[in-house]
Amino acid sequence: MRMKENLEIIFAAVIVLGAFVNLVGAIGVIRLPDIYTRNHAASKGATLGTLLILTAAFLFFWVEDGHMNARLVLGIIFVFVTAPVAGHLISRAAYNSGVPLWEKSGQDALKAKKQKAQSK
Repeated sequence: MRMKENLEIIFAAVIVLGAFVNLVGAIGVIRLPDIYTRNHAASKGATLGTLLILTAAFLFFWVEDGHMNARLVLGIIFVFVTAPVAGHLISRAAYNSGVPLWEKSGQDALKAKKQKAQSK
């Protein structure tokens, strides 16, 4: 086999891995018990899965055609910056709105800060 064919197989495997990570994130959104764990599954799964797919597509076009696709690079940067921030802000908004944690959650790390801010 030629080197390009081996790389195409590797890129295809990375794309399939990215799709699998997205699938696991979607299953987590359905199966997990509260908004915080669901949001965690959605943001982490979507971020990693999408980055794997976009990176494999970028590398494929770089190897196949010999040029870098600026749109894919911008897409990778955009997802890498915005997806975790959006997930954090959604969780923070849910917490500040009073959405309760799952009863089996280990700890509430923001409870002391919230009580301290309310007492002022």
